[in-house]
Amino acid sequence: MTTERNGVLARLLGNAYLLLALTALFWSGNHILGRAIAGHVPPFGISMARWLVGAIVLWPFAHRHVRRDWPAIRGNLGMIAFLALTGGAVFGAGQYLGLQYTTALNVSVMNSLAPVMIATAGAILFRDRLAPVQMGGIAVSLLGVLVVVTRGDPDVLHGLAFNIGDLIIMANMMVWAVYCAFLRLKPRMHWLSFIWAFSLVSGLATLPVHVWEAASGFPFRADGITFLSILYVAIFPSILGFLFWNRGVELIGANRAGAFLHLTPIYSALLATALLGEHLMLYHVLGFGLILAGVRFAAGKPA
Repeated sequence: MTTERNGVLARLLGNAYLLLALTALFWSGNHILGRAIAGHVPPFGISMARWLVGAIVLWPFAHRHVRRDWPAIRGNLGMIAFLALTGGAVFGAGQYLGLQYTTALNVSVMNSLAPVMIATAGAILFRDRLAPVQMGGIAVSLLGVLVVVTRGDPDVLHGLAFNIGDLIIMANMMVWAVYCAFLRLKPRMHWLSFIWAFSLVSGLATLPVHVWEAASGFPFRADGITFLSILYVAIFPSILGFLFWNRGVELIGANRAGAFLHLTPIYSALLATALLGEHLMLYHVLGFGLILAGVRFAAGKPA
């Protein structure tokens, strides 16, 4: 039974496309939850909690590997801290903070720029090159995202008005692009060791900001919404989401993996239909088809 379970896990961790598709699903749920709890759960607090709770949940599974990999963790603490600060502490808190002020439409439009930002960061920092088919795939999937967020009506774009939340999300996506570009320098160690160290550093880095946040009048509320929110964000967008994303980037590279971020808005539309009773429209289907086509081209082998 153990051998069979290990075989299933190995196949899962070897399938970059499945891992990245699941990551987009988990992060889509994170966006919906972030909007739902805006004003109820403190943004820096839930960012801190998602990582510290994640580290606690991981410890029973990771402690043997952490002990074995401790020399690698200690020797590469600078790079681990850099990745944790950019991809965990700053990016995680920035998402929740931005969702306090901006709309889902604006966030979807700006998140669709992530693959372009990732490719730009890779080109600037590491002189990466994009094949024409990959650039075409990014463009097609971006078109699909715009079909969804504009509901098939280009005039909707004229109504976009950028506020402080939009600027936070835009800056946050730049931080995310830098994190993705530097993932290639992730120290070699067991994946559980890295995710545990990443989570711990991310949580501890956000802790002082939450202390200030709570002292300023926005503490946690001890209720079911807070508990369930922390539980979800700790397990799915944090532990599983970052594990799957990091592994997907390791397998196919940040540029090709970035195209899968275009799945997040369409997942959001489907989740809203299922959970909020909204109707699936023709523009959802059309946009979904374009996004899948774009992801397929962008995730192909580079020329």
